[in-house]
Amino acid sequence: MGEVLPRGPQSYFRPVIDSFPWWRNAVVYQVYVRSFADGNADGVGDIAGLISRLPYIASLGVDAIWINPWYVSPLLDGGYDVADYRDIHPMYGSLEEAKRLIDEAGAASIRVLVDLVPNHTSWDHAWFKAALDADPGSLERSRYHFLPGKGKHGQLPPNNWKSVFGGPAWTRVPDGEWYLHMFDVSQPDLNWDNPDVREEFIDILRFWLDLGVSGFRVDVAHALVKEADYPDATEDDTDSVLSTPTGEGHPLWDRPELHDVVREWRAVLDDYQEKMMVAEAWIPKWERLAKYVRPDEYHQAFDFHLLKASWNPEAVRATIEGSVAAATSVGSIPTWVLSNHDVIRHVTRYGLAPHVEERAWLLSGDEDRLDLDLGLRRARAATLLLLGLPGSVYLYQGEELGLHEVHDLPEGVIDDPVWERSGHAEKGRDGCRVPIPWKREGPSFGFGDNGSWLPQPEIWSELSVESQDGVEGSTLELYRAAIRIRAERLRDDESLEWIDVGPGALAFRRGSGVTCLINYGDQLVPRPEGVLLLASGPLQGDSVPANTAMWMADA
Repeated sequence: MGEVLPRGPQSYFRPVIDSFPWWRNAVVYQVYVRSFADGNADGVGDIAGLISRLPYIASLGVDAIWINPWYVSPLLDGGYDVADYRDIHPMYGSLEEAKRLIDEAGAASIRVLVDLVPNHTSWDHAWFKAALDADPGSLERSRYHFLPGKGKHGQLPPNNWKSVFGGPAWTRVPDGEWYLHMFDVSQPDLNWDNPDVREEFIDILRFWLDLGVSGFRVDVAHALVKEADYPDATEDDTDSVLSTPTGEGHPLWDRPELHDVVREWRAVLDDYQEKMMVAEAWIPKWERLAKYVRPDEYHQAFDFHLLKASWNPEAVRATIEGSVAAATSVGSIPTWVLSNHDVIRHVTRYGLAPHVEERAWLLSGDEDRLDLDLGLRRARAATLLLLGLPGSVYLYQGEELGLHEVHDLPEGVIDDPVWERSGHAEKGRDGCRVPIPWKREGPSFGFGDNGSWLPQPEIWSELSVESQDGVEGSTLELYRAAIRIRAERLRDDESLEWIDVGPGALAFRRGSGVTCLINYGDQLVPRPEGVLLLASGPLQGDSVPANTAMWMADA
C-alpha cells in the first residue's frame, strides 16, 4: 500500500513496500510478431526472425517482451481470432521454435509474455464448429452465446448490441439461432458462465506457464461476462472498445462477475514463481480500473488515460495523479503506455493539429493537419516523462525509432476487419502495424529478403535501426539511454514529488534524487539545479525549450 498526500507543489506518493517483484517497475517491449522480422523470406514476420533480433531487444535494456497472438488462426483479425490456443500458426513457426525463443530470451535476461484471448475464439475453433453442427440448446452451443431471434419468425437479432468493429453483434445461423460476436463475425464470444470454458482456460494458462512463459497480456479483459438476460443497450453503451462506458449495471462491459474468473486465474499463477498477468481493460473510471489490480486479481492493468491525455501539463498531471491514486488505493502501481498495435502511433498523434479527430483524419490523410517534426519532438519528450514515472512501462515496437502512423496505405492492402465492418467509415489499425525497418536499403529495409506484407514508406530508410544505431541524439539511442538510467537509478524507487516550475511545464522528483521536467508550453523554462542526465532534445543554455524534456540528478 502507499499514501497519497494532498495535491500541491509538495504532494507526493510515498510507497510502503520492502521489495519489488520484477514486473512492478519493469520495461516491457511489445512485439507484433507479424511485423517484427521475417526469418524465412515469405514477407511475414515469424519466430525465427524474432530470435535473430533478440540481441537488438537486449540492447534496449528491457526486462520482458510481450508477443501478440501467434496461435493457429485464420488471421481475419490479426491473430485475435484463435483457432487453437496450444499451437503456433505455421506461418510463424512451431511450438519447438517458441520454446527455443523462450529459452534464448531467458538466457539474455528477457522474460516472455504471451497474449491470452479469452473473450472469443475463431469460428475455426473446434468448439465453434461443433456448436454449428449441434442443435439449439445443446452443450456445444452453451459454450458460446446462442439465442433465438426476435420477431414472428426469429428474423431479428436477440437485442440491439453492436459490434465494436461496426454493424450488429449478432449473426444468424441456418437453423435460425443467432450467435454473439462483439468484434468480427469470425470471432464468436465465449460464454463464461459455462464451466467448460473456465476449465479450458485454466488448462491453457498452465500449458504456457509450463512451457516457460512469465505471464500473459489479457485481451479486452473487461469484456468476458455479459448480463444474463441480454437486455438492450442504450446507444451510448455500444461505442468503441476504446471508450466503452462502464458500471455495475452495464450489460456488456466491466461486469462485476468477471472478477471471479480473474481470481481463478490468479490462483493458477500463484502456483508458479514470478509469473504475472496484465489486463487490457479500457476503463474510463479509475476507481473501477483499480478493482482489476486488487491483490488477488491482475498484477497489472494498462492505464490508457495518459495515452489519451491532451498535450498540456494540467491534463497530464491530473492523469498521473488519478492513475497513481487509483492504483495505490489497492496496493498496486500504474502500468503506463503511449502506443500499441490498436492505436495511432504517438508520433502522429502528437503531430496532429489541435481538435483533429484522429480516426477521421486517417481517412482524409490531410498533410496540412500533420507536423511530423513536432510530433517526434513531443514523442521524445513524452518518452522521458513515461520512463521517469514510477510503475511499469510498455513500449510498442518501432516507437524507439520514432516511427509514425502510415496513414496512406492503399486500400488493396488493408487487412484490419474494421475497414469492411465499418463500411469504410474507419480505416482501421494497419497503419501502426507496418513492418519494422532494420536497414537503410533493400526491398523491405531489412525486414526480410522478400518484401513485407504491408508496404513501408520510403522515409523509413532514415528511421531504420541501421540509420540510428550508435548515432548520438537519435531516438533509438535516447531510448537506450533512458532505459539504462531508469534501471540504474529508479528501479527500487516508487516515490513521486511534484515540483512547481510555473505555467506551461511539469516537473517531479523521485526519491532517488532524479528530477524530470517537461516543457509543454512555447516559452523557455529554467532547468532545475543538478547534474544533467539526459534530454529529449537540445537545450538552450540553462533553459528547456518547448516540447522538450530532461532528467536531472542531485548534484
